[in-house]
Amino acid sequence: MNQPSAAVRDVLLVVLALTSGAVDAVTFLRLGNVFSSVLTGNLVLLGVAAGQRHASLAINGGLALAAFSVGVLAGTAAAGAASVGQPAWPRRATVTLAIELVVLAGFSAGWLAAGGLPSGAPRMALLAAAAAAMGLQTAAVHRLGPMSTTYLTSTLGGILEALAVRRRPLDWQRSVGLIVAVIIGAGLGALAAELLTAVVPVVVLVPLTVVTVRSLWPGARHDQPKGG
Repeated sequence: MNQPSAAVRDVLLVVLALTSGAVDAVTFLRLGNVFSSVLTGNLVLLGVAAGQRHASLAINGGLALAAFSVGVLAGTAAAGAASVGQPAWPRRATVTLAIELVVLAGFSAGWLAAGGLPSGAPRMALLAAAAAAMGLQTAAVHRLGPMSTTYLTSTLGGILEALAVRRRPLDWQRSVGLIVAVIIGAGLGALAAELLTAVVPVVVLVPLTVVTVRSLWPGARHDQPKGG
């Protein structure tokens, strides 16, 4: 069975970024004011927690970092490493996203069971699940090449650097799409977390489900992955 082409891969990555933005927004707003995938932000928050002697923030940030790390380690074991000559979307990347889907399905079940207002141990468990899922996604996307859907600082930096020297950024459509998608996903996640808590599983799971299913679709050609 053929795998998605490079062009289809880029579209799937943009869709996947919707889940990243939504999960980060829900995590920040409802699960302890930390992020599930923005490691730089969590490291800064750990410093803030130390400076302000804010024990709960330190615990939340440390848990998110630890769970994300576990997700990356498990995801890398499942996805493997990118290699020269691989198809644009290797099957093991889909396997890793399927594992992430199971984790986020569990997260969604826990979220609904808590009525969208988790506290205590359930809140900590949901935070760990969300961060682990984002670690899995990070590993899955790294299997495709030097790209990300969970942290986009280098993506934005690459666009700005290219503009500064007046040249078209490499793969600029994907880069811009990822940034826009993360913002849209975060907006949807925030709205759901604040106003329609029962909808959180929808905004979290639907984009990931679409990407996972579409990545198995037959009929696309085997293209070499692009850098970026």
